[in-house]
Amino acid sequence: MALNLKETWQRNLTVCLFGSFTTVLSMTLMLPFLPLYVEQLGVHGHAAIVQWTGVAYGATFITAGLVAPLWGYLGDRFGRKSMLVRASFGLTICVSLMGLATHLWHLVLLRLLVGLAAGYSSGSTILVAVQTPKDRSGQALGLLASGVMAGNLVGPLVGGALSPLIGIRATFYCAAALIGVAFVATVWLVREVPRPMEQAARPKVRWAEIPNRGIVATMLLAGLLLMIANMSIEPIITVYVAGLVHDPKHVTVIAGVVMSAAALGSVLSASRLGQLADRIGHVRVIALGLAAAALLLVPQAFVSASWQLIVLRFLMGMALGGLLPCIAATIRHNVPEHVIGTALGYSLSSQFAGQFTGPLIGGFVGGHIGMRAVFMATSALLFVAAACVRRAGRAPQPLLSTPA
Repeated sequence: MALNLKETWQRNLTVCLFGSFTTVLSMTLMLPFLPLYVEQLGVHGHAAIVQWTGVAYGATFITAGLVAPLWGYLGDRFGRKSMLVRASFGLTICVSLMGLATHLWHLVLLRLLVGLAAGYSSGSTILVAVQTPKDRSGQALGLLASGVMAGNLVGPLVGGALSPLIGIRATFYCAAALIGVAFVATVWLVREVPRPMEQAARPKVRWAEIPNRGIVATMLLAGLLLMIANMSIEPIITVYVAGLVHDPKHVTVIAGVVMSAAALGSVLSASRLGQLADRIGHVRVIALGLAAAALLLVPQAFVSASWQLIVLRFLMGMALGGLLPCIAATIRHNVPEHVIGTALGYSLSSQFAGQFTGPLIGGFVGGHIGMRAVFMATSALLFVAAACVRRAGRAPQPLLSTPA
């Protein structure tokens, strides 16, 4: 018997939640040992290791950013499930090949290919956004975001603890196997129910014809600056922690804890920020969260012990928890219904651009100016983002007419 509409979107949400959690976990578990792997592949010297770690980590996001609008468009045309199947299968192959790399260019090339294949969690966001009833979309997107943040939480902990036990290459193989499970679950369990708007001929909407394009453009910029700020720090955490820890054997484990602390804070605060956004508005919550995170970055540049960094990263995660779902919800509510997938694709593209640019900036600044400068520059970027969002939120927004 065919699933009814309610059972379908709930089942899809469950599978997307599991798949997003497992794919994000598999991708973030490499963060604590990536600088060590870069060194194993023949890079020597502090500045060179920091820079090439940023290049290797950021390579994924330049290709992902370039193709994100394409995947959003193809998802609108041919269905979102196919995009999830493509992403999970491609990631399974590419991550397994990372364990076979013997030169740095192998790793960078594979990270570029991961960007072409990636997009499971972002594709899940689009599928859930368009398949879930509108009055439940905020709750569903918040739950999906919690799965992504939980993957960010568990991934560095697993990578930091697992790589010393079984080796870096075997850790890649385990990650690929986990993504493979998500691939099988997606193929067999996801059921995509077409909406009436998708079955009819839909008019094309130009950018100039979107009534609320000002707030949409601001959300694209906010997503870009938010991800630049996040990713400028992540690749240098291991090197930064090494200067705070006396025993080198504990560096990857503590680095994993530091990275996971922010994700833990986000998991704990995401639902509360979502409820707050329902009361006072998504735009206001985004501006407040960005400003709070900017303030919390300043003392991170002057910590003298690893526990201080862990506490500050946890608080920063609480400030940022749920902001990306708020950005997605704001965009969804300010574009015509039949171009939601395309609009969210552009949003994801701007975020991927930030994820690519951030590690490059962090690696260059950290390698040539110093680690503290990375935190200060990141704080300044978040203050700029908060100011832009606050200004856009004060502007009057025209009503959006829904197509018949």
